[in-house]
Amino acid sequence: MGLFSLMTGLPGPSGFGSASTAEQVTADVDASNLTIIITGGASGIGAETARVMALRGAHVVIAARNIDAANEAKQSILKDTPNAHVDVMKLDLCSLKSIRAFADHFLALHLPLNILINNAGVMFCPYQLSEDKIEMQFATNHLGHFHLTNLLLDKMKSTAKESGIEGRIVNLSSIAHLHTYKEGIRFDVINDKLQYSDKKAYGQSKLANILHAHELSRRLQEEGANITMNSLHPGLIMTNLMRHSAVVTRVFRLFTFLLWKNVPQGAATTCFVALHPSLKGVTGKYFLDCNEFQPSHLAQDRELATKLWDFSNKLIKSAEFN
Repeated sequence: MGLFSLMTGLPGPSGFGSASTAEQVTADVDASNLTIIITGGASGIGAETARVMALRGAHVVIAARNIDAANEAKQSILKDTPNAHVDVMKLDLCSLKSIRAFADHFLALHLPLNILINNAGVMFCPYQLSEDKIEMQFATNHLGHFHLTNLLLDKMKSTAKESGIEGRIVNLSSIAHLHTYKEGIRFDVINDKLQYSDKKAYGQSKLANILHAHELSRRLQEEGANITMNSLHPGLIMTNLMRHSAVVTRVFRLFTFLLWKNVPQGAATTCFVALHPSLKGVTGKYFLDCNEFQPSHLAQDRELATKLWDFSNKLIKSAEFN
């Protein structure tokens, strides 16, 4: 999948491309036996992902910080699909306490969990620390989803074992993972303010999403668990995620207008990776425009992935202890 395919929307080996929509890539999918959690499902491509999953019959749990917006998204889904099964639950990914509360709440419902879509995120925000004193983009985009995934993993394993249905975990990364700090992940100075770059910090968090997917995929394979984990770049979409750089983004869009997607197109790769039967057993891969794509060399560094795994666990333990 190259620039030409991206600009023209021509399909790749999967039969889909940049012009494909979420409804198109799931046209023949029956998800009525699946329970799916989508973080950040209250707006943008997360809301479109939730809508299409519900349209295909899945029980959708929208995990969101803004409950009012999430309930509006739910009502919008029910308006179009009256028999849709949609629940809304509070989740603030920049708070480890909120993440644990969400996981405890979900597990107490004794529901199955087939698919986890780590969609939520922040982008290009000014330097700030999370509730747990961790740089905000790294805390929200990577560490929050890392913690959430670990807390829900046993439920996913038991669901896959009992149902015989392959579980899937999907991390939304970005092509921005190419633009990070020189060392990839700044383990020793993760909270450094003096050298903070909003763009590179975002790229760092998106690199972490891919590394997380690769490392957990490897561990699940070694364990023999019936769960796959992949990451993806959804494309360039003008959503509320870009609120911290709206002016710069609009100027950039003037010169790259052929590369931008609408929201239904932006949600396509997520829905494809989460639901399409052709990806059964496919794990540890990175996708762009509904086709497998090679990420950066740093994103394929196994030692870096393992180091990030250990670093993330230590950071969570330290933050929860304090």
